[in-house]
Amino acid sequence: MANVSGLKVNQPQNRLCGTMPKVGIRPIIDGRRRGVRESLEEKTMSLAKAAAALITENLRHPNGLPVECVIADTCIGGVAEAAQAAEKFAREGVGVSLSVTPCWCYGSETMDMDPYIPKAVWGFNGTERPGAVYLAAVLAAHNQKGLPAFGIYGRDVQDMSDNTIPEDVREKILRFVKAGLAVAYMRGKSYLSMGSVSMGIAGSIVDADFFQNYLGMRNEYVDMSEFIRRMDEGIYDKEEFERAIKWVKENCKEGPDNNPIELQSSRERKDWEWEFVVKMTMIARDLMIGNPRLAEMGFEEEALGHNAIAAGFQGQRQWTDHFPNGDFLEAILCSSFDWNGIREPFIVATENDSLNGVAMLFGHLLTNTAQIFSDVRTYWSPEAVKRVTGKELTGLAENGIIHLINSGATTLDGTGQQSRNGEPVMKPYWEITPEEVGRCLDATSWRPASRGYFRGGGFSSNFLTKGGMPVTMSRVNIIKGLGPVLQIAEGYTVDIPADIHNILDQRTDPTWPTTWFVPRLTGKGAFKDVYTVMANWGANHGAISYGHIGADLITLASMLRIPVCMHNVDEEKIFRPSAWSAFGTNDLEGADYRACMNFGPLYGRK
Repeated sequence: MANVSGLKVNQPQNRLCGTMPKVGIRPIIDGRRRGVRESLEEKTMSLAKAAAALITENLRHPNGLPVECVIADTCIGGVAEAAQAAEKFAREGVGVSLSVTPCWCYGSETMDMDPYIPKAVWGFNGTERPGAVYLAAVLAAHNQKGLPAFGIYGRDVQDMSDNTIPEDVREKILRFVKAGLAVAYMRGKSYLSMGSVSMGIAGSIVDADFFQNYLGMRNEYVDMSEFIRRMDEGIYDKEEFERAIKWVKENCKEGPDNNPIELQSSRERKDWEWEFVVKMTMIARDLMIGNPRLAEMGFEEEALGHNAIAAGFQGQRQWTDHFPNGDFLEAILCSSFDWNGIREPFIVATENDSLNGVAMLFGHLLTNTAQIFSDVRTYWSPEAVKRVTGKELTGLAENGIIHLINSGATTLDGTGQQSRNGEPVMKPYWEITPEEVGRCLDATSWRPASRGYFRGGGFSSNFLTKGGMPVTMSRVNIIKGLGPVLQIAEGYTVDIPADIHNILDQRTDPTWPTTWFVPRLTGKGAFKDVYTVMANWGANHGAISYGHIGADLITLASMLRIPVCMHNVDEEKIFRPSAWSAFGTNDLEGADYRACMNFGPLYGRK
């Protein structure tokens, strides 16, 4: 059993440079004095306060810090007050803008003009004053000026005295704010390539223009030899290492060695490999976010890190043909815990697949949870399963299953050993208990790496994900002449009988973690059946996030101007800027492409 006694939940902290983005609330009002504006001041500000309360009570940043709202000092009735609000928002670090109003106002005079801040307008649905008229007018101004904004308008009429926020409005406000904060949080951060291109995998051919123009991020690079330099020169916290290796010996159980006898390492070599991979993990973390302990040791430059919100480790083959692999590094950093306690997971992509790393980052920022990195390895049809095992798939798996399996960054949270109301889940780190950490560790064995793949040795995590979790698989791909596109597949992890799993698992690499995945089918297009989902997937990797978050991903993608080429989200849940309807209302997928192409990447220049 894992020894998790005394494991603490770390306090929320911002481990990256830059302040946490805030949400700016802009109460918009009819500027006419002598009775009109005065009669609306209290109502307008009440709506702003209600929106702020909704946001702060329901959302947290992925690091656990509360989301803060900043309300303009006065209602905004014209351009002067709009400028005053913009100045306050810039001073306060606002990254997302929500305007609210119960009445007619002056559209282009009161609108938010910042081109980089995601923006939405809530027009109160009441008959006493024409809030819907202002909403339509100001959205028209946004669209005409090329500043797309989301329109929020409740389905049902409310009384003017009613300051409650209807459920449909709540859902749109929270969806918009979550996605907007993700946009703002990525801006100015780094993607760190630890190494370069892995085995010709296209996603590890890092496209700096994509990161800069679409995400507002910068790219940082270190050669993998930096790991050896830091080990040889002692550029890591020795005290932490002693604590870490003790924790690993107590909690990371070593599984059987599947290698042929002549390729198996000695006990002495395996002990050395454990020490090596633990040092690799610490060094990768320090490269991403820095470590003040290094400055105390005289390594001021190394102590700063690269301000990396996400990273990737090349590994194969130049590293793994000689040194222990990066599987432990990736799995532990991507998990919500380690020897220092329960903490925010890192985003580290196997094989430096930066595009899958971006999809993992999107999922993490929208859900606050750890992310699974997997090969989208095999589609098993019911017929093939019957032929190979003699057994039939049933339940959610009856139409076939997709085998998600990869040696690297499958977070240990992906075991499904955390629970809520008796169901398997993946939680934000601040909700995870030490007992749940223990169950994740107990469900995982660390198998000596397959020497056919990894000549330098190392250890790969091995577990089987519990079925019954709603999950969303996503992937960013870059297409020549088109740019980035996003794929989304909502579905479920599934349990299959142990005898079927064992036979299927033995046909690939049984030393790696497995997640059996079934997408939710629609009966048409790319989701006609499970095979068609697999056939339309655009790369060899996928990022898997807990929950059905396809609608949130679609909203986020529209903010960044990344079209969605494949999804199984219900149309009524799709929420994009109002301008998208001008590009077509029948074919929403085609309209998304045209709108994204028209407006261009958020930070790019057309």
